[in-house]
Amino acid sequence: MENFVTLFDSNYLPQGISLYLSIKRVIPNFQLWIIALDQTCRLKLESLNLASVKILNLDDLITKELIEARKNRSIGEFCWTLTPFVFDFVFDLDSTIDRVTYLDADLWFRKDPTVIFEEFEYSKKSVLITDHGYAPEYDQSNDSGQYCVQFLTFDRRRSHFLREIWKKQCLEWCFNRIEDGKFGDQKYLDVWPTDYREYVHVLKDHSLLLAPWNAIRFPYGNSVAWHFHGLKIIKNPNNNLSVELCSSSYHLPDVVKVNVYGKYIKDLNTAISYIGKEALLEDAIMRFVKDGYTVVILNGDGF
Repeated sequence: MENFVTLFDSNYLPQGISLYLSIKRVIPNFQLWIIALDQTCRLKLESLNLASVKILNLDDLITKELIEARKNRSIGEFCWTLTPFVFDFVFDLDSTIDRVTYLDADLWFRKDPTVIFEEFEYSKKSVLITDHGYAPEYDQSNDSGQYCVQFLTFDRRRSHFLREIWKKQCLEWCFNRIEDGKFGDQKYLDVWPTDYREYVHVLKDHSLLLAPWNAIRFPYGNSVAWHFHGLKIIKNPNNNLSVELCSSSYHLPDVVKVNVYGKYIKDLNTAISYIGKEALLEDAIMRFVKDGYTVVILNGDGF
């Protein structure tokens, strides 16, 4: 059984449930641990009674150090600060679990990720990280980091020391700005493959995990999962719900819009039907939609 952990609040319920739907569709044996960041999120997830899901209440897990860190950070920055902690949250709750994979809530599986875990096991390492794999036109390695905190695996024992280092770093500094070679929780990973080469494996095939920043570099068909970075669910002035696919800084090939984003939007529709449209509308983002990057999702037809 693969154990996955993610975290999100009530604003991210559609994405979080869509992640779950994709896992359930392609992975036969899994446990998804969801850390609910607010009470609305926790109560809604509990009411859905999703199979193979364990819901964790952040208030039951948070430490004094994290409470202190939260005081001077945005919600997003605090989520980044939490990431190094989520592995031990799960390990401490179930002593039989040997490895845990963190997933961003806006990740979505197209295929069974066995090929990724087989490569990791063959490496004999204890930590798996993934390269952004930027298309040259969009390379932000210098600022945002070479490696992406999107799909990250730690084993229980041999990687404990690195989790502790990362926890301490993120407690001290984890902000949405570039400062002294740091950015959020992510730039810390830049040195891992060299400083901790005995423990850290970088996924070799960059086309297995794709996102807007490399959609023009790799064919989508080989991808195991897609990271919907920048996707926003929007309440329009006429009260229709739409999706802004990504920042207009990135170009998405039409074939990707149809065969990746179109299918993801169908899962978003299903997720919205689970939670009720009112719950989504309450916290939806109010802004105008950029032409060419929008799909109305009320009718359930996607594209």
